[in-house]
Amino acid sequence: MDHLFSYGTLQKKKVQIDLFDRILQGSPDVLKGYMIAPIEIRDEAFLSTGEQKDQQIAISSGKENDIIQGTVFEMTEEELLLADSYEPKDYKRIRVRLESGKEAWIYASVEAT
Repeated sequence: MDHLFSYGTLQKKKVQIDLFDRILQGSPDVLKGYMIAPIEIRDEAFLSTGEQKDQQIAISSGKENDIIQGTVFEMTEEELLLADSYEPKDYKRIRVRLESGKEAWIYASVEAT
């Protein structure tokens, strides 16, 4: 199993059921050294899922006191690929270490990586 840290729409049960045909198992966690920034999504495929154009994106700040609270989910490799296809083109999947010590994937700003 892989871990994916979500701070946005993938935490919604409806999105999980629509995308993965199940509710994911997860627990609260924290990502240090990143902050949330607003972003306007123009990806028509993402907007066609019913999500709003105004979303949030993780940006690396390098500052230890900047944190993002979210949920770390367990998922299969196939589910990660489904999540990749769901996320807008402005997001890139990268590996991080969470406060819990778990290594996880997150979707962050393409420009910040």
